[in-house]
Amino acid sequence: MPASAPVTRSTLRQQIADALRDEVLAGRLQPGREFTVKQIAEQYGVSATPVREALVDLSAQGLLDSDQHKGFRVHQFTVRDYRDMVEGRALVVDGILRRHKAREAGPARPCVPEGALGSVRRRAEAAARAARAGDLDVLIGYDLRFWRELAGLVANHYIADFLHRLRVQAWVFAVPYLRGDRRVRDWLWSGHEELADAFAAGDPGRLVDVLDAYHVHSLSWADHLERLPAPRTGPEDPA
Repeated sequence: MPASAPVTRSTLRQQIADALRDEVLAGRLQPGREFTVKQIAEQYGVSATPVREALVDLSAQGLLDSDQHKGFRVHQFTVRDYRDMVEGRALVVDGILRRHKAREAGPARPCVPEGALGSVRRRAEAAARAARAGDLDVLIGYDLRFWRELAGLVANHYIADFLHRLRVQAWVFAVPYLRGDRRVRDWLWSGHEELADAFAAGDPGRLVDVLDAYHVHSLSWADHLERLPAPRTGPEDPA
């Protein structure tokens, strides 16, 4: 959008929703944190209407809980929820790959836009680098963009959006546990480049192997979490 274009209520609503989602993903808004429309409106210096709409949007995405009397609260996912997310995204990705393989085998091969694979590869490299370095802030952004672009090449936007939603929820769950974990690099998956290479090569067997390893890695982390006390959460600001 050009810089001179007016900021409409709908774009302001989206900007506020994006900003709050980033705060949750960064761990600055902890699970269980409560706030009101008025507090957020004052924080961003805007009217209550786009804030309320943004909070309703985030509630619909499963990131916030709405309470008629107390306002809104950052949703607190459990390890069981995380396991269900892992299973859900695995099933979605498996369905995407099956559909992609069927189209590849058909009379008309799907057309991948020129430069798209290069963009996916760059996202993969950046995400893998951040994972190996244990740089959570950088990783989250590149990981989400990597999966969104990859899914966008082989799935319709409804499926891609659903997968993106699952991935955002998984990160929201993961962040409070990963912050300050001395073993954080052990728990961050760094197979983005392998997956991008397997996709570019059109190698379904290799794709399945990479994704199976990712699934096992995620569930191993869930096993680890079940042996730990839950991270501290509450309405106070994180230190």
